[in-house]
Amino acid sequence: MNPRSIEFALFGGWLAFMVVVIVSVFVFALDQEPAPTPYVRATPPPPEPTPTAGPRIGPSAADLRSRGLGILPPVTMPDDNPMTSEKAELGKILFFDRRLSGDGFVACSTCHLPNAGWGDGNALSLGYPGTLHWRNSQTIINTGYQAKLFWGGEKTSLEAQAKSAWTGNIAGNLDPIMAEETLRQIPDYVQRFQEVFGTESPKFDDALRALAAFEATVNSRNVPFDNYLRGNQEAMSDAALRGAELFVGKARCIVCHGGTLLTDQSYHNTGVPQNPAFESDPLRQITLRFQHRARGVTEEVYRSADRDLGLYYTTKQDSDRGKFRTPPLREVGQTGPYMHNGVFETLTEVVDFYNDGGGQNPNLDPLVRPLGLTSDEIADVVAFLHSVTGDPIIIQPPDMPEYAVMGP
Repeated sequence: MNPRSIEFALFGGWLAFMVVVIVSVFVFALDQEPAPTPYVRATPPPPEPTPTAGPRIGPSAADLRSRGLGILPPVTMPDDNPMTSEKAELGKILFFDRRLSGDGFVACSTCHLPNAGWGDGNALSLGYPGTLHWRNSQTIINTGYQAKLFWGGEKTSLEAQAKSAWTGNIAGNLDPIMAEETLRQIPDYVQRFQEVFGTESPKFDDALRALAAFEATVNSRNVPFDNYLRGNQEAMSDAALRGAELFVGKARCIVCHGGTLLTDQSYHNTGVPQNPAFESDPLRQITLRFQHRARGVTEEVYRSADRDLGLYYTTKQDSDRGKFRTPPLREVGQTGPYMHNGVFETLTEVVDFYNDGGGQNPNLDPLVRPLGLTSDEIADVVAFLHSVTGDPIIIQPPDMPEYAVMGP
């Protein structure tokens, strides 16, 4: 073979190899997914349509008013204790003064703290030093509107309530005569009592009037529910409005929690379970047994009753065992724990309890029965309860006036 033939053969082999390579690449490419073509919008997207305000789901303000719900009016004070700003200011100082107690270290504010919804934030109140209370400390917010005070409704005026709490063995344990002598050795108090009441020296009954006047100023502020009733359609959330519909309807809350205060100011046994902290604490058992004896129950009841008897202490009627005053629901969002013994920590627990038909008790109120609420409906009722809760009412403790020897 001559050189040219060799060159021709090599070229032919190379050409055949390249054909095979090109065909192989083409066949491989056919087996692959084509690369996606980038999408480029020719024009900007149209703007999202602006939602139009439709009708709110839930009862109107007029609907709620027609069911007896409304805005709290101004507090009405009794004729023998008219309101003045000077009297309320004196009462505020007395409210925070720890010297006006049996041991000189307990004030009204010890169990009614402004930053705890004007309760003490505990399931069961601490009580007087050396004791432990058997009940939950109730808020003083809006007490100026209430016709019955304490869980058993024993008192019917702020003045009577103040005296009972101030002098009670498990509360302030204050002796009225000692209180007057204490006040007389504090020049600022002497002057204030003279200006407010026109007396030469402080009197215990006047101190009660001043305390009552102050407590009557601790009232709800900027409540979403009230603002809705005034015409602010955006004051309540959709969930709260759905909850309001349930409150007056399916959930039947309004049966016991109606009116402007959201209470019927009556008494019911709802079968609230015992608080385990109460059952296991001997100091709380002591105060309960003391309550039995101090309120004059029979020997048989004293020996057999293992729980708070509520309204029974006042009426001594067996049918009233375990009945307690219906608490107002205003400000309930900031006043937990809940029930007379603080057994429930959250509002959801409370609504769950009533949704199940309350607890087990031979005196269970027939008004309490299963409600059939869904979990979403329970959440809506809780949202409504928060809508009847206003801004926190925070008051800084005033400076305490100082002692000085004043003589007799």
